[in-house]
Amino acid sequence: MKSMADNIILECTECGERDYLSKKNKRKHPERLALKKYCPRERKVTLHRETK
Repeated sequence: MKSMADNIILECTECGERDYLSKKNKRKHPERLALKKYCPRERKVTLHRETK
């Protein structure tokens, strides 16, 4: 059985580094996901958004 969740990549809004993977059901939640995550390059918690 195939999962309804798709893998998405989260990108830091400050430095542009793509360093997190997550899963999301794109049918139920078509809007872009934005989470606060730790950025190792910036060494602080920053906003990470879903990429295309």
